[in-house]
Amino acid sequence: MTQTIAMLQPISDEIEAIINSLLSPGFRIISVKGRTVADLSAAVAYADYGVWWDVGVPAEVLAAGPKLKLMHKWGVGIDNIDLDAARGRGIQVARTTGSNATPVAEFAVGVLVALARRIVFAHNTTVAGGWAKNDVWKQGIMVSGKTVGIIGMGSIGLQLAKRLAAFDCPILYHNRNRLPAAEEAKLGAEWRPLDSLLAESDIISLNCPLTPQTAGIINARAFGLMKRGVLLVNVARGGVVVEADLVEALRSGVVAGAAVDVFDQEPPPPDHPLLHMDNVIVTPHCAATAYENSAKGIRHWLGNIERVSRGEAIPPQDMVA
Repeated sequence: MTQTIAMLQPISDEIEAIINSLLSPGFRIISVKGRTVADLSAAVAYADYGVWWDVGVPAEVLAAGPKLKLMHKWGVGIDNIDLDAARGRGIQVARTTGSNATPVAEFAVGVLVALARRIVFAHNTTVAGGWAKNDVWKQGIMVSGKTVGIIGMGSIGLQLAKRLAAFDCPILYHNRNRLPAAEEAKLGAEWRPLDSLLAESDIISLNCPLTPQTAGIINARAFGLMKRGVLLVNVARGGVVVEADLVEALRSGVVAGAAVDVFDQEPPPPDHPLLHMDNVIVTPHCAATAYENSAKGIRHWLGNIERVSRGEAIPPQDMVA
């Protein structure tokens, strides 16, 4: 009997082709054409498994899938699914731990350097007919040697720390669980309480999940602890930062620049202040979306789906509920 995997977000023809090339016999995929609750509910009605990433999965969608055995996140953040509803219906929830760590870490380094050296500003002013060489000289800073604070030292934070070693950056980190001393030494990273990290860092990168504990932790109080002229990179979740407080910190100069890949509302409204500041780089939640990495993530979640189909356990690091 063929088992059905519902892709709960519209997918491109290219991604559909990659998934189909990796599917084992006995499985098929269906994909939604829209992003509404009705679209998702219709897709799970006869599905055995669901795969989701950016589009949220409320209880109503889970209730529409009586055959669902597993909901699998293509990514790691599980803040956009109703976990209590999944547990109540006996639906397992898993994620692709570590599968997108490399592309996100690369992206974070890229926007960090672009932000520090004012590369986007330099590009835009040159294309517009200007020659802002002196402004770029005055406003840009070097990344090399700067103290970088990483909030969230999971798979992504670890990959970021490894790459920043090439810049001779002292690394501070804050994480719920401290790394073993040997791993800290290998990375050249030192754990700090959150307030200390905020106060000591020249550059701060947010790489933590959105949880009740991390929601809004980068707020007016946090900005008040930071060095004047700090740079902020957010490739985590929009809800980790209080956006209105970030806007004020940018306007006041407390934050010299920010790279924002994630927003409270995605896409953000056209009049969102962060879209109209020349010391901000904004991107459409794309840090993890590297085409070359797609097959790796697909193999990851397909492997867990196949495990469930055989009655086997999902690896502990991927299991959520």
